[in-house]
Amino acid sequence: MRCTALLGGSFDPVHAGHVALAALFDSLLHPDELRIIPAGNPYQKAPLQVSSEQRIAMLELAFGAAGLKITIDRQEIDRQGPSYTIDTLRKVRADVGPDVALVFLMGADQLMKLDTWRDWQRLFEYAHIGVAARPGYSLAAASLPPAVAAEITVRQGSLDQLRTTPSGRVYLAETLAVDISATQIRAALRGEGQPGIDACSLIPPVVLDYIQQHHLYKN
Repeated sequence: MRCTALLGGSFDPVHAGHVALAALFDSLLHPDELRIIPAGNPYQKAPLQVSSEQRIAMLELAFGAAGLKITIDRQEIDRQGPSYTIDTLRKVRADVGPDVALVFLMGADQLMKLDTWRDWQRLFEYAHIGVAARPGYSLAAASLPPAVAAEITVRQGSLDQLRTTPSGRVYLAETLAVDISATQIRAALRGEGQPGIDACSLIPPVVLDYIQQHHLYKN
């Protein structure tokens, strides 16, 4: 069975945490494809600050520098209206067919608010979910919203199950400890970040070069 790992996000900008999350599951799952899905209009976040093409350019630089081969999926950029993950997974499943293992990747911070996503319980009809730990967020059931905890408890599976079945399972990876947010990075790039926060340590150097060359994230 083929396996495709999916990583969505605003990537405004892409940072070391995104790359680390993808690299972790690349090493755990050995997927046949690592597909990156930049959001077009993320309804739960502030408006995007740079163009879609600039975000794609930074994604290609960041993952290329990390030695990760990726495919950029433009469907959310090209779609009209808000970007809902359920719509994205439904389209990916229609594209690849019923016999491909799809694993949608996220950090623990996203798992904490999964029950606020549109039709979130239907996500499992189309894909597995791979979750990576993040400092300050517990993956323990007692720390999750009750509805999410109940769903996760009955769906936990092994890496082998994620790799060899199409959808419906959850894998919790406790081995990632990267705590970075794009909001924090944008503030640092404007010179408004917290003392001791250095954007250079949070962004792949090739992405920082691109940001500086194109004068992005300035006041």
